[in-house]
Amino acid sequence: MNFGVTFPQREIGTDPSAIRDFAQAAEGAGFDYMVAYDHVTGAHADRFIGRDVGFPSPPYLYDSQFHEPFTLFAFLAGVTKRIEFTTSILILPQRQTALVAKQAAEVDILSRGRLRLGVGVGWNFTEYEALNEDFHNRGLRQEEQITVLRKLWTEELVTFHGRWHHLDRVGIAPRPPRPIPIWIGGGFTEPLVKRAARFADGWMPLIFPGQDAAPIVDRLRHHLKQEGRDIASFGLQAGVSTQPGREAEWLSNAKRLQSLGATHLGLGDFARDSAPFEALDRAIAARQLLKPALEA
Repeated sequence: MNFGVTFPQREIGTDPSAIRDFAQAAEGAGFDYMVAYDHVTGAHADRFIGRDVGFPSPPYLYDSQFHEPFTLFAFLAGVTKRIEFTTSILILPQRQTALVAKQAAEVDILSRGRLRLGVGVGWNFTEYEALNEDFHNRGLRQEEQITVLRKLWTEELVTFHGRWHHLDRVGIAPRPPRPIPIWIGGGFTEPLVKRAARFADGWMPLIFPGQDAAPIVDRLRHHLKQEGRDIASFGLQAGVSTQPGREAEWLSNAKRLQSLGATHLGLGDFARDSAPFEALDRAIAARQLLKPALEA
C-alpha cells in the first residue's frame, strides 16, 4: 500500500517557506505521494444560482486560493528527493493538450520521474468559460487528449488528426524519459468507468465513508477484462478521513478500501478552518497506525 497526503491548497497560504516545510515534513514522515487539487479560476456564488454542480453548494469560489499544480510541483521537486507528486485531479479538458504535455514533461524531468498525472473533467462551468473551452463535450474530448498526451511524450514527431486535435509533424523537447502515468478521477457513471478502463493507468474514484463501493470496483474490473487490460497492474487510489478521535474508523475504512484492491491510500482532512500542520500531524499518526495493520 502506498500512503499519500493532500497538499492544503486553500489553507497553506503563499509563504514559500511554509510550502517547502510542509512538503519536506510529509516526505520525512514517510509518505509516498502528495496530492494537489487544480482550479485556475473561481467565480462569485451568484454564478451558480439555479445550476446543478453536483454539490449542495460550490465547494470553491473566487477567493479560494489554489497554487497552480505544475508550478507548485516544479518548486517542490527542488526541495524534496523522494516523494511522488500527483494531481487529483487536473481538469484536463479546460487546458490545451500540447501545453499540458510540455508542462507535465518538464515537471517529470525536474523531479526525476516523480509525477503521476491524475485527470478529470471537473464541475465548474465558469472556469471553462474563463479559459475559452467547451464545458459540454469535456468527457469525450478528454479521451482524445489522453491519446495525444501519450504520443507527445513518446514520439519525436507527432502527426495526429482527431475530432479536436490536428497535429502535423510536431513534437515537444525535452520529452520525459518515460510515458507519464495517467490516472482518471471522478464519480461512478458508466461512461467514466469505461473511460478509466480503456485509457487510464489507474482510477481515483470519490469513495465516501460507509459507501458500498464493491459493485463499482467490480464494474471497473469487468471493463478492464473486456479491454484486455492487466487488472493486477491497474492502480486504485482512495482516501481515509482522519478526523480526530475516530481512530477506529480510520482503521475500518482503510481495511475496507484495502479489501477493494486499493493500491494508494490518501490520509488527511483539510477543513476551511484547519491548520495545515495540525492536519499533517493527524495524517502522520494515521499512517503510523494503518501501515503495520494493513501489512500484517
